[in-house]
Amino acid sequence: MLIDLSIRNLAIIDSLHVPFRDGFTILTGETGAGKSIIIDAVNLIMGGRASADLVRTGEEEATVEAIFQLLPDSPLSVRLEEMGIECGGELLVKRVVSRSGRNRVFVGGGLSTLGILSEIARDLINIYGQHESQTLLRPENHLTLLDGFAGLQPLRGAYAALFEEYRATEARIRELEEGEREVARKLDLLSFQAEEIRSAALSPGEDEELERERSLLVHGEKLLRTSQESFYALYGGDGAILDRLAEVRTRIAGIISVDATLVPLYETLESSAAQLEDAALTLRDYAARVEADPARLERVEERLDLIRRLKKKYAPTVKGIIACGEEVARELDLLANRERTRGELDAALGRLKTELVEKGKEISARRRAAARELKRAMEREIHQLAMKHAVFEASFDEYPEPRATGMERVEFLFSPNPGETPKPLSRIASGGELSRLMLALKQVLPESDVPTLIFDEVDTGIGGATSALVGEKLKRVSRGQQVLCITHLPQVAAFADHHYKVEKRVVEGRTATAVTVLAGEERVAEMARMLGGVIITDRTREHAREMIEEGRKA
Repeated sequence: MLIDLSIRNLAIIDSLHVPFRDGFTILTGETGAGKSIIIDAVNLIMGGRASADLVRTGEEEATVEAIFQLLPDSPLSVRLEEMGIECGGELLVKRVVSRSGRNRVFVGGGLSTLGILSEIARDLINIYGQHESQTLLRPENHLTLLDGFAGLQPLRGAYAALFEEYRATEARIRELEEGEREVARKLDLLSFQAEEIRSAALSPGEDEELERERSLLVHGEKLLRTSQESFYALYGGDGAILDRLAEVRTRIAGIISVDATLVPLYETLESSAAQLEDAALTLRDYAARVEADPARLERVEERLDLIRRLKKKYAPTVKGIIACGEEVARELDLLANRERTRGELDAALGRLKTELVEKGKEISARRRAAARELKRAMEREIHQLAMKHAVFEASFDEYPEPRATGMERVEFLFSPNPGETPKPLSRIASGGELSRLMLALKQVLPESDVPTLIFDEVDTGIGGATSALVGEKLKRVSRGQQVLCITHLPQVAAFADHHYKVEKRVVEGRTATAVTVLAGEERVAEMARMLGGVIITDRTREHAREMIEEGRKA
């Protein structure tokens, strides 16, 4: 909800700070005091149109700041977090309008755009009156309101899921309906790719094995020469190391009887001889295996070259090339069997359309029944709000094919006077009528995810008992949402939880708007002014007290 509003240099407002609370808040004051300017300020926070004319004379820019309190698990809080806007339970929105026409928008303390502000504001606040951006003036909202009244959200969710499946199937069919030339071209390309990858007969890790083999073949002569020479140096050649080591062992063996401490040395020589003999034999066997095969090297080089070319064309790894070949084979199968696939998709599409139409007809029947009930409920409410002969109804415009929201378009129609044909709200309803229509709708559909509602001109053209009824209905709405209302009627103001007085003051020769929170005798005095005009008597004050008390009891 809106908990704080600060305005600087906007029209006749010099500097104004207004804290708000939950419940039902009334703003009253003389005509021209600046109540509409406060609404203009809120409209700027909602992303409304800004004009340089709004900037106070002598100033370069006007600023409006609002703080909204958000529930941490609300859909808007979650969406703000996804957008990277941290609010911590409170969201700061700021709008700066300069005389040059330049606008700056801040959301959550960071620079933002007017588009983002407008998107967020729709979930924060609604103004009902002479201003734009109203729920009832957007026909696309009417279907949602009617479905909410009818309790159709679960059925609409099931329909929407079915519609998505229907559209996905249509998309697959369109893919199959590509031109024959394109299909033939794709078939040729895929066939070539499939054959190229298949004929390569690759195996995972083959390139690594071939690289190792290539290295051995390239250095075959060196490996053979080195291993053979090393073998002869150890074992088989003249002056071989093992022969000389045998001589050393024989000499040491001859003196062990003289000095027994040489036994460990002799054992070490024996062990070393055994290890060297093993190494020599290993070198001999290795030399026997070494190949210097130019023909095999050529075949390995050719194989590696093939793999490199396939990597450039299909994937950076052998494993990826194999996977690509499998995918190409699947595409080939789809294209080769496109007639069979098309038949299956056509059958699926027909089944889905039948289900869509059946479910859409069920939704339509329930919508039409709900529209009749909504008409009765709305007319009962608006007839109590000084529009005794007004007509409210929902018109249905059927679609030739199922759409995401159902089988029809819905728009609310309204006629304020007897004998007039009901017409779209945006073409016929005045600001005051629109406010009362929304107030009536809130009695019929009290649930809403917009936490703050502002009613402007809701009391236009009404008085007496109807005024009290308007106040009672606004009070009822405020049990679930924050309600702000600008009114000239004491019968409406009597029901308020909080009463704010808007007035003009002259400070140092300049006019400025001020807002005062009224309580006790101050509120009684303002109510008496609204009741009695210029001359306020003790009886008028007593009447004001009685009205406030009756409103408190209600």
